[in-house]
Amino acid sequence: PQKMTVQDVPGAFPTVDVPDHAHYTIGIVILIVGITGTLGNFLVIYAFCRSRSLQTPANIFIINLAISDFLMSITQSPVFFTNSLHKRWIFGEKG
Repeated sequence: PQKMTVQDVPGAFPTVDVPDHAHYTIGIVILIVGITGTLGNFLVIYAFCRSRSLQTPANIFIINLAISDFLMSITQSPVFFTNSLHKRWIFGEKG
C-alpha cells in the first residue's frame, strides 16, 4: 500500500490566482493588527496585575479574554505575515 498525499488528488484544494499586491496588503494589515493586539492586550494585563482595584471577579473574565487574545496575537500574526510575504505556506507538510 502506497501512502497518498494531497498532491496525488487533483482538485483536493483548489487554488485561486491572487495578485501579489493583495498578499502584501493582507500581510501588512495582519502585522498592524498583530502589533496592536499584542501591545493593547499586554497593557490590559499589566494594568490588571498592578492595580488592586481592578482585580474583581467580573474583571477576571476580561483578563481571560485579554490573555487569550494576547497569545493569539503573538502566535498567529507572525505566521500569517510571513506566509503572506512569501505568497505560500512556508512551513512544509508537517507544519
